[in-house]
Amino acid sequence: MQYRKLGNSGAVVTNLCLGTMTFGAEADETTSHTLIDDYVAAGGNFLDTADVYSTGTSEEIIGRWLKANPAKRDGLVIATKGRFPMGQGPNDLGLSRKHLGLALDNSLKRLGIEQIDLYQMHAWDALTPLEETLRFLDDAIRAGKIAYYGFSNYLGWQISKAVWMAKAEGFAAPVTLQPQYNLLVRDIEHEVIPACQDAGIGLLPWSPLGGGWLSGKYKRDQQPEGATRLGENPKRGMEAYDKRNAQERTWDIIGAVEDIAKSRGVSMAQVALAWTAAQPAVTSVILGARTREQLQDNLGAGSLDLSDEELKRLDKISKPQMSDYPYGTGGINQRNRKIEGGR
Repeated sequence: MQYRKLGNSGAVVTNLCLGTMTFGAEADETTSHTLIDDYVAAGGNFLDTADVYSTGTSEEIIGRWLKANPAKRDGLVIATKGRFPMGQGPNDLGLSRKHLGLALDNSLKRLGIEQIDLYQMHAWDALTPLEETLRFLDDAIRAGKIAYYGFSNYLGWQISKAVWMAKAEGFAAPVTLQPQYNLLVRDIEHEVIPACQDAGIGLLPWSPLGGGWLSGKYKRDQQPEGATRLGENPKRGMEAYDKRNAQERTWDIIGAVEDIAKSRGVSMAQVALAWTAAQPAVTSVILGARTREQLQDNLGAGSLDLSDEELKRLDKISKPQMSDYPYGTGGINQRNRKIEGGR
């Protein structure tokens, strides 16, 4: 694996991060601990979780692994998130000082550590004043409870507003954003990635395999069944089978990934992960393995460098749809670039 700076911070993480949403759900504690063992043995140093993953169980499983392996704590970067409800109270959600104070303390207890390396706001909160959230995070850094903070699932304008408010108020700045990003879902390239690049924020893409689509597990016009996410519920969320199956773009992308995988003698998952890791502003790609076999395969992407030709092919076949105004070739921003480039 490669080492990269954690956004605009001085910390360093591997380009593949072990996501732990499966811990306590699709992976029991024994399997989860084995996944951490295998990941660390392969050179990985970045673990990502959230308080809502299995209602705190994921953090607890990581905490027990850390307790059993105290010598390895300092070499790891531990990331978690807060925002969503863990109980029933009216203040048990959001990015208010009240909720985040409780959420952060509870995450520290479940993880069994004194400081969380990266504390992430799991989603935007339109009700809480942004200054309140940023002031809390700055206070938490000063108190030593967190080292850095970042966001997840934010829009471009939300990122820019937070960055400039932090600068104006003298607060610590955010260092990362965790968005959905893969060959099938590239819309963040319109606004979100430029906002992150402008602020020096590093991307931590989740769902880099598109919910399993890019691993080749789903077949055209064959609705999945069995122990997979879509096999259990083909209509679930953004990964819904019928919608993606009906899009010719889906199968063009999968076909290109499969061709490159066969020519390189690697898995489709490794190709898809390597493409994501190679994108501008990406710091670390979050792996979501359920089994040792999946993790071992995914880890192979850490040393896979796609050629310029392979990257260009994947870029072209997966190019996101863009309206002519204001983003497209006829848009005013593109014309301005041509004018500026000609001066």
